Amino acid sequence: MSRLNALRSRFVDAPDSLGAKARARRWQWFAQSFPDLESMSVIDLGGTASAWLRAPVRPAHVQIVNLEKPPADLPGWLRADVADACDLPERIAATRYDLVFSNAVIEHVGGHLRRRLFADAVHRLAPRHWVQTPYRYFPVEPHFLFPFFQYLPIAARTTLLRRWPLVHTPTSDREAARDIVMEVELLSITEMRHYFPSSEIRFERLGGLVKSVIAVRKR
Repeated sequence: MSRLNALRSRFVDAPDSLGAKARARRWQWFAQSFPDLESMSVIDLGGTASAWLRAPVRPAHVQIVNLEKPPADLPGWLRADVADACDLPERIAATRYDLVFSNAVIEHVGGHLRRRLFADAVHRLAPRHWVQTPYRYFPVEPHFLFPFFQYLPIAARTTLLRRWPLVHTPTSDREAARDIVMEVELLSITEMRHYFPSSEIRFERLGGLVKSVIAVRKR
């Protein structure tokens, strides 16, 4: 492992990393916000089975919606379907859940109109929700682990992505790198309040700075 890859592991991926500790705190906060979670049916928009299998919490049932194909062998309390969270199939859209959960997905769906569709799905599917997204104005862009990456021109971000070793999935292909760069659109607090006007907006902080924004509705 290179020194820079080891640095990424230390800060993000390793079990004792800053990222892992932040995720553990977020799970704890989530569980405290919904004390009846163990009896709830949850729909996770954009999540993964592996995340729930590692999670320290377990709802009665979790329905995952993701564009990627899920593992074939899942426990009975967990179901995963390939679908677009902004354009759900009727079978899922017509189901009523207790809680919508989404972690760092809304910034990937593609523009304001698609974010509006995503938020509409959140409001329609359940009376409660927990929707988290990285904050646009935190100094270090969390997907690429590069300071102020989100403010650079697309051409500069594309060049950096092809050379910066701390990204999660590096690529040397220019077109692929440009696609990855353009696919991430971090949100502001104002935007989250716009999409979730009846929600409590919470802030996850690091070093006193807002690191992520969470829209929470408990009832």
